[in-house]
Amino acid sequence: MPSTLVSLFSGLAFGLSLIVAIGAQNVFVLRQGIRREHVALVVVTCAVSDAILIVVGVAGVGGAVSAVPWLVPVATIGGAAFLVGYAALALRRALRPAALASDTAGERAPWGSVLLGCLAITWLNPHVYLDTVVLLGSIATGFGTGRWWFGLGAIAASVAWFTAIGFGARLLAPLLARPGAWRVVDGVVAAVMLLIAGRLVWGLLVP
Repeated sequence: MPSTLVSLFSGLAFGLSLIVAIGAQNVFVLRQGIRREHVALVVVTCAVSDAILIVVGVAGVGGAVSAVPWLVPVATIGGAAFLVGYAALALRRALRPAALASDTAGERAPWGSVLLGCLAITWLNPHVYLDTVVLLGSIATGFGTGRWWFGLGAIAASVAWFTAIGFGARLLAPLLARPGAWRVVDGVVAAVMLLIAGRLVWGLLVP
């Protein structure tokens, strides 16, 4: 398989691994989808925000690596360590899964308040910077010149995921109300992160 496709699909898999774990942003999108309330606005806002952060992460870390070449192995090892840590957290969630709880009642909120809420959940969450700027940017360095393909894959994952959960929330609601469903999701997240961490370390050992 061409290296560009490897980078692209690795970014896609890693992006999904980061984003599918249940959290405030996903719950917000699912809730709006279940209520059928300004879904397109929420999906576009989340996807564009993620794309901006991913580009900043890939460009920023990439520029630092170009200026200081020894940062490549350091960033790669650090990224792999982050992945192992995330995998451990996902496995922990899988052992103690939480069900999705979303209020389906109430009056329709104005689009302005929904937009502000979406922006706040996205940009005021410190984890989003760790995930997309620091972690994803660090992981991207392990793909060298293919880091932008990796970033494109991660952006595609973000767009696909938010579109799926936003517009498919009505169908997913009964399933996501079960803790067992999130057990499977977190188990897959852990497996993908460990696989990518292994690939990064292997790339350092076998250039």
